[in-house]
Amino acid sequence: MLSSDSASTKTQPAIEIGPARELAPAIAPAIPTAHAPVNAKDHTIAHVDPWAQRIWDRVSHSPLHSLWDLQGVPPSLIAKRTLAALLDDNLLSRAAEMGYYFLFALFPTLVCASALLGLVARRAGEFYDHLLQYLALVVPHTAYSMVIDTFNQTTAAATRGKLTFGIVAALWSASVGFSAMQDGMNTVYKVKETRPYWKARGAAILVTTLLSLLVTGNLAVLLVGDAAARFAHLRIHHHWLEWTAIVLIHTVATVVALALLMLLFAVIYYFAPDLKNKVWRWLTPGAALGISGWLLTSIGLRIYLHYFDTYSLTYGSLGAVIVLLTWFYLSGLMLLLGAEVNSEIEAAVAERGMKREGAIPQQVSAEPGTQPTM
Repeated sequence: MLSSDSASTKTQPAIEIGPARELAPAIAPAIPTAHAPVNAKDHTIAHVDPWAQRIWDRVSHSPLHSLWDLQGVPPSLIAKRTLAALLDDNLLSRAAEMGYYFLFALFPTLVCASALLGLVARRAGEFYDHLLQYLALVVPHTAYSMVIDTFNQTTAAATRGKLTFGIVAALWSASVGFSAMQDGMNTVYKVKETRPYWKARGAAILVTTLLSLLVTGNLAVLLVGDAAARFAHLRIHHHWLEWTAIVLIHTVATVVALALLMLLFAVIYYFAPDLKNKVWRWLTPGAALGISGWLLTSIGLRIYLHYFDTYSLTYGSLGAVIVLLTWFYLSGLMLLLGAEVNSEIEAAVAERGMKREGAIPQQVSAEPGTQPTM
């Protein structure tokens, strides 16, 4: 007589096992069900479908050498996913956070840069004051006037003790500010921060120092370009030669300034996200969009405030602070938008390649906002 266990074993229907690729979803890590809460606004990667996370892991471990080669991915798909990711990753809030930290780090950084220049050259503070005048090309006039007035007042009353405090404050604020960039870039690339605290903060300090030098060099190029143009105006008496020389000088200065701005974006996009493997890229589609968007929004904000400057009337002296925060917010948003474009290009190409290899099912997608794969 058979036991109940044996009988149940005999009556157990046979299970047909298909190919390994079809069985993969059954042995994969737990996949969120339709009843599992998914918070799309969460600033972590917990809400990402585990199958889609494999695509982002491929992006982190095997980055593309060139983002200009879409490898058959339609540009319209990249645009669609970037717009969806902009909302899904809550980049508007991230940009506001970055704008606050940019403002927090601004004045200590300016004071330290001016003071450190004073160690190597006399009248360096006056020279740095001339450099800052070129910020008026992109910074709204109201905010620029506040920055210059505050900078002059602070440097006029600076002492050795204040300089030491300023250096410490600038290093700390730079660390916190770049940490906000790191968090934003990690959100964009769907990776978790795994670097030790000392390494992340040390990188933040070093990278911010490098970025400060790039910004100073950018302003110096514009200053030298104007000085060279004035020299050509005084020394060249032939009208057409003078005009040609001035146009050539300003063209070269503008190209060099744009190249330094391109290098600034490349440094941020290389060092900020905690990717497992990194590839240096001088210019990416995201950087091109970010730079263009930053210039256009800066100019657009200046034009708007020129004709509709109601902040000073409404908020008084706080109007300049609000304008400066708005400009920092737009700057952070353009920075994150460029990174989002780059990440969506890499994810779309990785997804296409992994489906072709059979590494993921055909219904899996890294598109933001898609439901977890069952």
